[in-house]
Amino acid sequence: MNESTTFKALVVRELENGSFFRSIEQKRIDELPAGEVLIKNKYAGLNYKDALSASGHKGISRNYPHTPGVDACGLVDSSESSDFSKGDEVIVTGNDLGMNTSGGFQEYIRVPSGWVVPKPAHLSSKEAMVYGTAGFTAALSLYKMEKMGQTPEMGPILVTGATGGVGSMAVGILAKAGYEVIASTGKKDADAHLKKLGASRIVDRSFANDESGKPLLRSQWAGAIDTVGGNTLATCVKGCQRKGSIASCGLVGNHELNMTVYPFLLNGVNILGVDSAETDMKLREQIWHRLSKEWKVSDLISFGSFISLDGIIDQMDLILEGKTKGRVVVEF
Repeated sequence: MNESTTFKALVVRELENGSFFRSIEQKRIDELPAGEVLIKNKYAGLNYKDALSASGHKGISRNYPHTPGVDACGLVDSSESSDFSKGDEVIVTGNDLGMNTSGGFQEYIRVPSGWVVPKPAHLSSKEAMVYGTAGFTAALSLYKMEKMGQTPEMGPILVTGATGGVGSMAVGILAKAGYEVIASTGKKDADAHLKKLGASRIVDRSFANDESGKPLLRSQWAGAIDTVGGNTLATCVKGCQRKGSIASCGLVGNHELNMTVYPFLLNGVNILGVDSAETDMKLREQIWHRLSKEWKVSDLISFGSFISLDGIIDQMDLILEGKTKGRVVVEF
């Protein structure tokens, strides 16, 4: 690949007045960061974190101009690593991609070989990006819960923010793994979407937002995957049955947690932090394998909305407003 070759990319620039401007521009291969593997993107998934990065959130991305996108899937164009060859189908999610390293919303990325996962044979590139970081995070949440002894026989699992990217994938993965799923959402038109994913019961988000001030609640679920944070996370913990686990993997509602220690001391409830970005490669490959086989969501492609790179800016605004449903995927 000639280093002067140009390609399309989303570029976010910081203006003199402190605001941020997003546009589709032409970039050159030699503008990409150093790395052993050059990848021609086929698909890239949109996440809430990407929209924050594109809005100038310095807690996500410190330096601009910048190309966001924490997910990418495509073909190896060239490799300085013996682990990969031209034409290999690969996935890159997490690590520093799209945060302070030029990310997936462009036709090419260049990354360290240690970030690259071979795409499982039973998963198409398109399916991989319907999962993306959202699906990987949901699967990692379930993996951690089961490591702590969670089983379908214990009872239903509550999923909060169930129409979001992580929430949708959590509902589908849990259902595929044999769990009864209670899906909590604020969207009034989401029933068909959630039932198709496998939700056994659909509740309004107020169900998982207790404001009584009680330190403990009547047990209504055996565990939870929480994408919201704040009082919703506290409610998940307070209403969980004995020995259940709560996977905390999002903060779309609030980053603070205000509750007592009684659920831990009296009911032995576990809160499990889920940091998918820094997952080691051995576990990363194991999770992707499960997503391609026993945890593979039925009719996975139907839960993705596919757009061109030119449509990404509008979709970022929608995800920040909570108006997206399922997964948005850029198709190159």
